[in-house]
Amino acid sequence: MSTAVPTAPVQDAGPAAPATPDLPLYAGPSAISGGRWLVVVAACAVAFAQLSIPGDGPAQRWIHSILFPLIPLLALAWAAPRGWTRLFRKVRVRQVLQMVGFAALNLTVSFAAATALGGLIGANPNPAADLLSEATGPERLNFLAATIPQLLGEELITILPLLALMSLLVRRLRWSRGAALAVAWIGTAVVFGLLHLPTYGWNVLQCLVFIAVARLFLTLAYVVTRNLWVSTGAHILNDWAMFSVSLLVPAALI
Repeated sequence: MSTAVPTAPVQDAGPAAPATPDLPLYAGPSAISGGRWLVVVAACAVAFAQLSIPGDGPAQRWIHSILFPLIPLLALAWAAPRGWTRLFRKVRVRQVLQMVGFAALNLTVSFAAATALGGLIGANPNPAADLLSEATGPERLNFLAATIPQLLGEELITILPLLALMSLLVRRLRWSRGAALAVAWIGTAVVFGLLHLPTYGWNVLQCLVFIAVARLFLTLAYVVTRNLWVSTGAHILNDWAMFSVSLLVPAALI
């Protein structure tokens, strides 16, 4: 006569950890069509162009800064009314730490590049540094506050074209996701650097070696976290730190 051996109840392992979501809007059910991507990218161009409209007063600066992210966001909301918010995810302590970490990484790389290549390439100062050095305390605070929406705009005019280019390469040309991401990542960083040519005295090498490389790491913040708030926060911390250095250290020593 055999005796049944009791078996331990199977433990429920619980729900599987959710996989990190893919980059949004370029493929899958929520993908934006090619024609709508053209409208979104055109909106990015218009948003950047309006920055050059004359007007340097505080009110004009705020108008330009607010329109910079607003124009591409409105176009994106039209192109993807149910999916455009996927660019943004919740911000908790971890995301704040990621902002600080990516800003620190970007500053470290930028400092290393400037130290190694600054003498060879040359580096024209950002005119904003001179503006801040001559401003009063309230004027400086107003300037820095206005950079918050403006830097959100800079993130949008980089990340949205990146996703549009990935959509073209993956959906139309049948590239692999990895190859499309690599080309879009580098390509949008180069364009971002070249957009800064008027700011830095048309120094092409400075914009490609310093600005474009810095952009690679800011874009990496979005690619890793899938959260535009993280890359925007890292961008704000990065620029505020650099402006602070320009105020504290004489230009001849930078």
